[in-house]
Amino acid sequence: MKTKRGKQMNNPYGINIWSDNNFVIKDSTININHQNQPSLLEITQDIRNRGYRGPLLLRFPHLIKKQISTLYSEFNRAIEEFNYQGNFQAVFPLKVNQFPNFINALMEVSKEYNYGLEAGSKAELIIAMSHTPIGSPITVNGFKDREMISLCFIASNMGHNITITIEGIGELETIIEVNREFNSPTVPKIGIRVRLHSSGVGIWAKSGGYSSKFGLTATELLEAYELLKKHKLLEHFWMIHFHIGSQMGDIAPLKKALREAGNIYADLKNRGAEALNALNIGGGLAVEYSQHQHATEMNYSLKEFSNDVIFLMKEISKSKGIEEPDIFTESGRFIASSHAVLIAPVLELFSQEYHEKSLRLKEKNPPLIQELYDLWKALNRTNAREYLHDSLDHMESLLTLFDLGYIDLEDRSNTEILVNLIVKKSIVLLNDGTDELKKLQDRIQERYLVNFSAFQSLPDFWGLKQHFPVLPIDKLDIKPTNPATIWDITCDSDGEIEFKRDLPLYLHDIDVTKEEYFLAFFLTGAYQEVLGMKHNLFTHPTEATIIFDENGDYTISNIIESQNIMDVLDDIDYDTNWIDRQLKRQLDESTVINQMQRDELLGKLYLYLSENSYLKTVQVNNSITPPAPHAKYPTH
Repeated sequence: MKTKRGKQMNNPYGINIWSDNNFVIKDSTININHQNQPSLLEITQDIRNRGYRGPLLLRFPHLIKKQISTLYSEFNRAIEEFNYQGNFQAVFPLKVNQFPNFINALMEVSKEYNYGLEAGSKAELIIAMSHTPIGSPITVNGFKDREMISLCFIASNMGHNITITIEGIGELETIIEVNREFNSPTVPKIGIRVRLHSSGVGIWAKSGGYSSKFGLTATELLEAYELLKKHKLLEHFWMIHFHIGSQMGDIAPLKKALREAGNIYADLKNRGAEALNALNIGGGLAVEYSQHQHATEMNYSLKEFSNDVIFLMKEISKSKGIEEPDIFTESGRFIASSHAVLIAPVLELFSQEYHEKSLRLKEKNPPLIQELYDLWKALNRTNAREYLHDSLDHMESLLTLFDLGYIDLEDRSNTEILVNLIVKKSIVLLNDGTDELKKLQDRIQERYLVNFSAFQSLPDFWGLKQHFPVLPIDKLDIKPTNPATIWDITCDSDGEIEFKRDLPLYLHDIDVTKEEYFLAFFLTGAYQEVLGMKHNLFTHPTEATIIFDENGDYTISNIIESQNIMDVLDDIDYDTNWIDRQLKRQLDESTVINQMQRDELLGKLYLYLSENSYLKTVQVNNSITPPAPHAKYPTH
């Protein structure tokens, strides 16, 4: 591994594992592997030069299109390869990301694929009805009341290709009642979600199996079939739906579920459900988040996934003597995760006191401290392990001397610093991956305070311990040496991405008073925004959409700035007008300041209230470069 400036390191930060060639490292920066390949650093500096501070969320619509295109291409390839007679269609589940900058881009880049949306609530259904082109599919899942089902009938009468998925017998009875009430020639398509014996694996395994929240049992399926037949709705019953969990890392449970659902589909088809023509395999197509080869999260490719679905349904159809059904998917994580990148500046390194400049050596030091200093200065590859052991032994002795009152606080500080320096240098010199060295990394790990909220921007890390790829956006031509723990700025100890020996993250040793250092968190486009919470009342990051034109140049558009303090308070139902009057009154009634001082403080107060809650830092002038010549400045 080459570590000198100008030489790239092999497989830095596992980029070949998780990035799907969407990002590349060029010289010192990580760049978008598209068109003119601008760096994330260049784009970040461009936005910050416009006055925006705090964390940034960058959206890349071309990556949404890439995922949709890849999904359709692989399934259509498998259809052709196996001479499958059904078609492939997909919808995006809105629960994964309902934000308008994403949805608008999604619908724009997916026009050629007849791509649709899936809704699980009334509000999501309104988004689907207003954003899905007429003719593109809409599926409606989740528990539904009479009003929601009525909205589906309205959508059908608008001309939408909409399918209501029945989650229980009660919903079917409501559909029958609403159909009688509307007495319309146009009725939504009807799907039935089946409760399979098969289940998934991992955190979301409970989405499948007999104890799952949704779906009809075999007994309920037969009852539903009879109700549809009795009320002359069997001609509208055209889809069987199942789902065995999000982020399916193992392909085996899907195969088992496909066989079970396929046979249910075939039985109903042969029973007389002539309009039945679609099998919806739900979502769950996994995304590779790991930065480490030994800890990858999925054991299959999209090619294998599509081959298995098409081949198994062809075999079942052949053995049961039925036509091969259309295949639907509702993969959301696969479509959305890669399009968004969170960029956040490092504010401080909390262990930088362990530097040579922090030593407070005396003219005459205790003998063990002097020996520690000599060990550090004489340390080399040959003696590193021996000197390392000596230094750890000396530290124990010196701490005991401090407890007994024989050395003072300066001596203890010098002990900690020198041992830390010896450990850090020994790890670099030895670099043999032994358990001893891995354990010592906990001792020298650096704490990086980063200007973001994990609860707002990475809720799956906090709630589910889902790891996201993270790396600096610059200095990638220099080997990072600091075992890193990342602290967010919330007042909560859970806002920490701790250093793990088995999944280590190394960052650079930098001085934030002299240069800016940004971390990028990748694959954050699925669930993180919609699940993000205002813990400590931190709002969403400033977001921007990066569009590439026909010349390969990028344009920054659709900038949505982080909410200011008063807007956040208004969101959680504070009376901000009352707060405004209260603060002004307290200033007016203060007896410790004069009128001129009141006016000055009031101006400062209103300035601060107009800002967001993220920490403000002074921009380091020598680290910010002018925007690239090909970056455009649209009005937004």
